[in-house]
Amino acid sequence: MIAIDHVLLSDQVLQEEFVCDLGKCKGACCVDGDAGAPLEKNELKEIDKVFDAVLPYLNAESKKELEKQGRYVYDREFGWVTPTINSKICVYGIKDKNGIVKCGIEQAYLDGKINWKKPISCHLFPVIVKKSRDGKTEFANYEPREDHCKAACVLGKKLKVPVYQFLKEPLIRKFGEPFYQALEAVATHQQEKATH
Repeated sequence: MIAIDHVLLSDQVLQEEFVCDLGKCKGACCVDGDAGAPLEKNELKEIDKVFDAVLPYLNAESKKELEKQGRYVYDREFGWVTPTINSKICVYGIKDKNGIVKCGIEQAYLDGKINWKKPISCHLFPVIVKKSRDGKTEFANYEPREDHCKAACVLGKKLKVPVYQFLKEPLIRKFGEPFYQALEAVATHQQEKATH
Protein backbone atom coordinates (compact mmCIF):
# COMPACT_ATOMS: atom_id res chain seq x y z
CA MET A 1 0.00 0.00 0.00
CA ILE A 2 1.13 3.52 -0.80
CA ALA A 3 -0.29 6.39 1.26
CA ILE A 4 -0.36 9.91 -0.19
CA ASP A 5 -2.48 12.50 1.61
CA HIS A 6 -5.87 10.84 2.26
CA VAL A 7 -5.42 8.25 -0.51
CA LEU A 8 -4.28 4.64 -0.15
CA LEU A 9 -3.15 3.08 -3.43
CA SER A 10 -2.51 -0.59 -4.08
CA ASP A 11 1.13 -1.34 -5.02
CA GLN A 12 -0.03 -2.67 -8.40
CA VAL A 13 -0.79 0.90 -9.53
CA LEU A 14 3.00 1.37 -9.65
CA GLN A 15 4.11 -2.17 -10.40
CA GLU A 16 1.71 -3.45 -13.06
CA GLU A 17 1.75 -2.35 -16.71
CA PHE A 18 -1.38 -1.50 -18.70
CA VAL A 19 -2.40 0.23 -21.94
CA CYS A 20 -5.97 -0.07 -23.26
CA ASP A 21 -6.11 -2.04 -26.51
CA LEU A 22 -9.51 -1.00 -27.88
CA GLY A 23 -9.05 -2.96 -31.10
CA LYS A 24 -9.04 -6.16 -29.02
CA CYS A 25 -11.47 -5.48 -26.15
CA LYS A 26 -13.89 -3.31 -28.21
CA GLY A 27 -14.57 -1.07 -25.19
CA ALA A 28 -15.90 -3.92 -23.06
CA CYS A 29 -15.69 -1.86 -19.84
CA CYS A 30 -18.55 0.32 -21.20
CA VAL A 31 -20.66 -2.78 -21.82
CA ASP A 32 -20.02 -5.28 -19.09
CA GLY A 33 -20.31 -4.38 -15.43
CA ASP A 34 -22.38 -4.87 -12.30
CA ALA A 35 -24.13 -1.54 -12.93
CA GLY A 36 -23.57 1.60 -14.97
CA ALA A 37 -20.51 3.80 -14.41
CA PRO A 38 -20.31 5.10 -10.82
CA LEU A 39 -20.88 8.86 -10.59
CA GLU A 40 -19.68 11.31 -7.97
CA LYS A 41 -22.35 13.66 -6.58
CA ASN A 42 -20.98 16.70 -8.46
CA GLU A 43 -21.02 14.72 -11.72
CA LEU A 44 -24.84 14.60 -11.72
CA LYS A 45 -24.80 18.36 -12.34
CA GLU A 46 -22.13 17.88 -15.05
CA ILE A 47 -24.35 15.37 -16.85
CA ASP A 48 -27.30 17.78 -16.65
CA LYS A 49 -25.09 20.55 -18.05
CA VAL A 50 -23.75 18.57 -21.05
CA PHE A 51 -26.83 16.44 -21.71
CA ASP A 52 -28.29 18.41 -24.66
CA ALA A 53 -24.91 18.52 -26.42
CA VAL A 54 -24.35 14.77 -25.93
CA LEU A 55 -27.84 13.63 -26.99
CA PRO A 56 -27.22 13.91 -30.79
CA TYR A 57 -24.33 11.39 -30.45
CA LEU A 58 -26.56 8.69 -29.01
CA ASN A 59 -28.63 6.11 -30.87
CA ALA A 60 -32.42 5.74 -30.67
CA GLU A 61 -32.24 2.90 -28.14
CA SER A 62 -30.10 5.00 -25.76
CA LYS A 63 -32.46 7.97 -26.13
CA LYS A 64 -35.47 5.77 -25.35
CA GLU A 65 -33.74 4.34 -22.26
CA LEU A 66 -32.81 7.86 -21.05
CA GLU A 67 -36.45 8.92 -21.38
CA LYS A 68 -37.48 5.88 -19.37
CA GLN A 69 -34.76 5.83 -16.67
CA GLY A 70 -33.47 9.39 -16.54
CA ARG A 71 -29.92 10.72 -17.00
CA TYR A 72 -28.56 8.77 -14.00
CA VAL A 73 -29.98 6.19 -11.62
CA TYR A 74 -29.42 5.26 -7.98
CA ASP A 75 -28.07 1.77 -7.36
CA ARG A 76 -28.30 0.33 -3.84
CA GLU A 77 -24.77 -1.07 -3.97
CA PHE A 78 -22.91 1.52 -6.06
CA GLY A 79 -24.76 4.78 -5.44
CA TRP A 80 -25.35 7.05 -8.45
CA VAL A 81 -24.51 5.39 -11.77
CA THR A 82 -25.16 5.91 -15.46
CA PRO A 83 -28.21 4.00 -16.74
CA THR A 84 -27.62 0.88 -18.83
CA ILE A 85 -29.57 -0.85 -21.58
CA ASN A 86 -30.73 -4.29 -20.37
CA SER A 87 -28.04 -4.23 -17.63
CA LYS A 88 -25.37 -4.25 -20.34
CA ILE A 89 -24.11 -1.27 -22.37
CA CYS A 90 -24.01 2.19 -20.76
CA VAL A 91 -26.66 4.50 -22.31
CA TYR A 92 -23.88 6.97 -23.16
CA GLY A 93 -21.94 4.30 -25.08
CA ILE A 94 -21.71 4.63 -28.88
CA LYS A 95 -20.38 2.05 -31.35
CA ASP A 96 -18.00 3.17 -34.08
CA LYS A 97 -17.75 1.55 -37.51
CA ASN A 98 -15.33 -1.08 -36.16
CA GLY A 99 -17.78 -2.15 -33.46
CA ILE A 100 -15.75 -0.46 -30.72
CA VAL A 101 -17.85 1.05 -27.94
CA LYS A 102 -16.75 4.57 -27.06
CA CYS A 103 -18.21 7.24 -24.81
CA GLY A 104 -20.74 9.65 -26.33
CA ILE A 105 -19.88 12.20 -23.64
CA GLU A 106 -16.17 11.95 -24.47
CA GLN A 107 -16.90 12.23 -28.20
CA ALA A 108 -18.80 15.49 -27.61
CA TYR A 109 -15.80 16.66 -25.54
CA LEU A 110 -13.30 15.72 -28.27
CA ASP A 111 -15.45 17.57 -30.82
CA GLY A 112 -15.25 20.71 -28.65
CA LYS A 113 -18.98 20.75 -27.86
CA ILE A 114 -18.52 20.46 -24.07
CA ASN A 115 -15.64 20.89 -21.62
CA TRP A 116 -16.24 17.85 -19.36
CA LYS A 117 -14.54 14.68 -20.60
CA LYS A 118 -16.53 11.87 -18.95
CA PRO A 119 -17.21 10.43 -15.48
CA ILE A 120 -13.96 10.12 -13.52
CA SER A 121 -14.69 6.45 -12.72
CA CYS A 122 -14.55 5.68 -16.46
CA HIS A 123 -11.46 7.82 -17.01
CA LEU A 124 -9.59 6.08 -14.16
CA PHE A 125 -10.46 2.49 -15.12
CA PRO A 126 -8.82 -0.06 -14.41
CA VAL A 127 -8.18 1.77 -11.13
CA ILE A 128 -11.30 1.80 -8.98
CA VAL A 129 -11.58 4.39 -6.22
CA LYS A 130 -13.77 3.81 -3.18
CA LYS A 131 -14.29 5.98 -0.10
CA SER A 132 -14.00 4.72 3.46
CA ARG A 133 -17.19 4.64 5.55
CA ASP A 134 -16.35 7.97 7.19
CA GLY A 135 -15.49 9.47 3.80
CA LYS A 136 -12.03 10.59 4.96
CA THR A 137 -9.91 8.01 3.15
CA GLU A 138 -10.02 6.97 -0.50
CA PHE A 139 -8.79 3.58 -1.67
CA ALA A 140 -7.43 3.34 -5.22
CA ASN A 141 -7.10 -0.27 -6.34
CA TYR A 142 -5.92 -1.70 -9.64
CA GLU A 143 -8.74 -4.00 -10.77
CA PRO A 144 -8.52 -4.92 -14.46
CA ARG A 145 -11.11 -7.35 -15.79
CA GLU A 146 -9.45 -10.72 -16.14
CA ASP A 147 -11.06 -11.53 -19.46
CA HIS A 148 -11.58 -8.15 -21.14
CA CYS A 149 -8.34 -6.49 -20.03
CA LYS A 150 -5.93 -9.31 -20.93
CA ALA A 151 -4.91 -7.53 -24.16
CA ALA A 152 -4.32 -4.27 -22.27
CA CYS A 153 -2.02 -6.02 -19.79
CA VAL A 154 -0.07 -7.60 -22.69
CA LEU A 155 0.19 -4.26 -24.52
CA GLY A 156 1.25 -2.48 -21.31
CA LYS A 157 4.06 -4.99 -20.75
CA LYS A 158 5.15 -4.74 -24.37
CA LEU A 159 5.28 -0.93 -24.21
CA LYS A 160 6.57 -0.97 -20.58
CA VAL A 161 3.93 1.54 -19.39
CA PRO A 162 3.07 1.34 -15.67
CA VAL A 163 -0.59 1.81 -14.72
CA TYR A 164 0.05 5.16 -12.99
CA GLN A 165 1.69 6.58 -16.15
CA PHE A 166 -1.12 5.32 -18.38
CA LEU A 167 -3.59 7.02 -16.02
CA LYS A 168 -1.62 10.25 -15.52
CA GLU A 169 -4.38 12.55 -16.82
CA PRO A 170 -7.27 11.06 -14.78
CA LEU A 171 -5.12 10.72 -11.63
CA ILE A 172 -4.27 14.43 -11.83
CA ARG A 173 -7.93 15.22 -12.61
CA LYS A 174 -9.06 13.27 -9.52
CA PHE A 175 -6.34 14.00 -6.95
CA GLY A 176 -4.37 16.99 -8.30
CA GLU A 177 -0.89 17.65 -9.71
CA PRO A 178 1.00 17.58 -6.34
CA PHE A 179 -0.49 14.13 -5.65
CA TYR A 180 0.74 12.82 -9.00
CA GLN A 181 4.22 14.27 -8.45
CA ALA A 182 4.37 12.51 -5.07
CA LEU A 183 3.27 9.26 -6.73
CA GLU A 184 5.98 9.61 -9.38
CA ALA A 185 8.57 10.22 -6.65
CA VAL A 186 7.49 7.01 -4.87
CA ALA A 187 7.72 5.09 -8.17
CA THR A 188 11.22 6.44 -8.89
CA HIS A 189 12.34 5.58 -5.35
CA GLN A 190 10.97 2.02 -5.68
CA GLN A 191 12.74 1.53 -9.03
CA GLU A 192 16.05 2.74 -7.60
CA LYS A 193 15.67 0.37 -4.64
CA ALA A 194 14.90 -2.53 -7.00
CA THR A 195 18.03 -1.95 -9.10
CA HIS A 196 20.45 -1.79 -6.14
